[in-house]
Amino acid sequence: MKHLISLPELQPGDLAEILNCTADLKVEFARGERPPLLRNRVLTQIFEKPSLRTRVSFEAAVIQLGGSSIFLTSAEAGLEGRESLPDVARVVSSYSDVIVTRTFSQAAIAEIARNSSCPVINGLSDGRHPCQALTDVFTLKEVFGDVEGRRFVFIGDGNNVATSLAIASAMLEMPMTICTPPEYVLKEEVLADLRRQFPNADITTTTKPQQAVEQADVVYTDVWASMGQESEAKERQQIFAPYQVNAELMAHAPAECRFMHCLPARRGTEVTDEVIDGPQSLVFLQAENRMHLAKGLIVWLLDAR
Repeated sequence: MKHLISLPELQPGDLAEILNCTADLKVEFARGERPPLLRNRVLTQIFEKPSLRTRVSFEAAVIQLGGSSIFLTSAEAGLEGRESLPDVARVVSSYSDVIVTRTFSQAAIAEIARNSSCPVINGLSDGRHPCQALTDVFTLKEVFGDVEGRRFVFIGDGNNVATSLAIASAMLEMPMTICTPPEYVLKEEVLADLRRQFPNADITTTTKPQQAVEQADVVYTDVWASMGQESEAKERQQIFAPYQVNAELMAHAPAECRFMHCLPARRGTEVTDEVIDGPQSLVFLQAENRMHLAKGLIVWLLDAR
């Protein structure tokens, strides 16, 4: 059985298959075709964290391909102590064809997968966001054709999104620069694992935004305080202020450089309106592609094509 808990579980061939399936389904969608590849299939989503794009993209994906979707909060699913995680996984998977989980704990998602009789997808955890990274890679392939050798620059907090993007960059031989304040670097164990698994990975770290973007093909940022970090928001805003992506920073990047953000965005904080709404922005193409990637991923997991 296949799961998507973290990107390193995928083989290079798996990644190509998911992206190719996504591309085919997006072309068919543009032609008005919605093949019933998931007819009578049930997707169950269990979320500890609120969501717009993850929930709606997966629901739309399965419904458009002929299936149906069930949504449960963590309280409804019993994740808050009413039942053990293994019991929840065994029960819900007996009713479902795919489970998407969105939790604080990466370990919780792994435990659900170990006890599930159907594929489990990590819709987001504090440690990883693989679906977002896959979507971003798919989007870059649409825009650039080939991503190998394209310089990817992440500016902001070394969080779950930065971690998954670093893994994807290493897998695809896409050089990456991670630019953070000194206190918020990508975890050293993450970098060590990457360099062990991908010895040729070109991943550099810096604290200087203007220098970081000088050779960028893509500049990417995310919120400075993620869910669960609200109490740190005021302090983080002061620390991260020099890392705002604005027109002045983008002027140091090549003219053809593109901008990405996984959303939701705090406009005027980590990014300004003139950048997120400007001609270099791929932000809303990324958001749209969450649905197409969800289709490709589910179809791949279920061998439905």
